[in-house]
This record gives sequence, C-alpha cells and structure tokens, in this order.
Amino acid sequence: MLNHKLGLGTVQFGLPYGISNTTGQTGAAEVTNILQAAAEHGITILDTASAYGTAEAVLGKNDLQKFDIVSKYISPAAGSSIEEQCSNSLKQLQVETLYGYLAHRPAEILKDESQWKMLQSLQQKGRVQKIGFSLNTTEELEALLGKGFTPGLVQVPYNYFDKRFEKLLVGLKESGCEIHTRSAFLQGLFFKDVNTLPSFFDAVKPLIKQVQQQTHNISGALLHFVAAQPFIDKVIIGVENAQQLLINIRDLKLGIELKKSTERIPEQILMPSNWPTL
Repeated sequence: MLNHKLGLGTVQFGLPYGISNTTGQTGAAEVTNILQAAAEHGITILDTASAYGTAEAVLGKNDLQKFDIVSKYISPAAGSSIEEQCSNSLKQLQVETLYGYLAHRPAEILKDESQWKMLQSLQQKGRVQKIGFSLNTTEELEALLGKGFTPGLVQVPYNYFDKRFEKLLVGLKESGCEIHTRSAFLQGLFFKDVNTLPSFFDAVKPLIKQVQQQTHNISGALLHFVAAQPFIDKVIIGVENAQQLLINIRDLKLGIELKKSTERIPEQILMPSNWPTL
C-alpha cells in the first residue's frame, strides 16, 4: 500500500493552474471536500506557497490539524522579507508552525547567503520544522550542497522519464533529508495522443506510446513508479476536485510496475517551461 506516500498540492486552490485544467480555480467548498477526502485516506502533507494566489487563505478557512503543511517563499527582493512572508503564511493558514519552508528560487541563496541564515533562524524559533529547497535543475542542488547548505526537505520533479535527480536524492535521503517529488504525470504528457503532439516531442513519442501500451491504468502505473522508489517520501499531486483525488488513490492501488526505461530524455522535454503551447 503506497497511498501514505501521496501528498496534496494546492496551487489550483489559489490559481487556475495546469495545462489540463478546464474548470479554473477550485472553489472553496470543493477544497473542503478534497481536504476531507485526503484526511480520510491518510494523506498528511499539504504543499502550498505564498506565490499560489489565494491558496493559503483558502486553506486557512479549513481545519488543518490533521495535516503537515509545506510552504515556500519568493525572493525578498520582491518586497517582503522571508520572516514577513513566513509570518503572513502562518497567519493566512491559521497555524502556529509550518512542517516545511522552502526557497521557491533556491539559486538566489547562492547570491545572498543571508536567506539561508534567516531560514535557520525561523527553524530555531520553532516557526518551521524543516527548511530546504524547491528545485528545477540538478545544477542548482549541486551548487547549494557544494556551498554547505544542507536541506532537511527538498521538492523536485521526478517521473518515469525524468530521473535527473535520482543519484542526488539517494545521497540526500541517506543523510536524513526528506524527499518530496512533483510532476509524476509530466503535466499530462504521458496521456497525450502522440499523433497530436508537435515535432518538438519527436524524441519521446515512441516512448509515450510504449507506456500507453503497457496498461490502461496509466496514471496508476506512473504514480506507482514514483511512490515505489525507496528514497522518495512523498509524491505531491494536484487535483481539481475530490473525485479526482479518489480516482488517483484508486489508480495507485491498482497500478502495475512499468518496464524499466534506460532511455535518455532530452532535458528540454523534461522541463515544461521549454514546451511549445499544447
């Protein structure tokens, strides 16, 4: 049973987010339904951020006692200090402490090491339990570790195609760091009809087809692939409604083990920010 490894992403609670999102921002009443379903199925992690629109305020209108909350701060250069952003997140969420507090743009810590000292200070004051980074590239993580910034929690993209961080994650896990991953479905790319995809994706079209031919329960197999990795603690997924969450939970239970893939995927495809409009 791998359901305990699921965590709930909340960006769509505060913004109309996601290329496959057709319903816009999730309404407050449905957020409550999602949280109730999550608690009933043993999901304990909520992943949010000050940059997620009104997500923290929407969450704060609910009873969050059963959840551990991870939030993120943006660059202090944008206006508010890290301490002010943390205080605001706690106020919006109506909680006294955060389980995790991550740098949303961790490369900035390399330019301004006082950011890390502020995170350590917040941890020492008991306002956050674990500090760390939300990362996009291995280069970021290697540079931070090389400077001696040792995280207690990281969040990275990881899926059947995207294993860029794997070696680094294994080492971090061994050192006691908690590992959260996102993008198990690579923004829905695995579900696309390859015949409708632009030539940008030519390198992975045969591989997408292979995944699709292995099982009818693609989402379950993809979630199983990530959740079954021993070095991964939580797999963060986003949903628009409670029914989607229940479907993901069911699919994970029934998900088969995909055949191992050793294909090297071009990094430009692994990072959706590089994609043409689908």
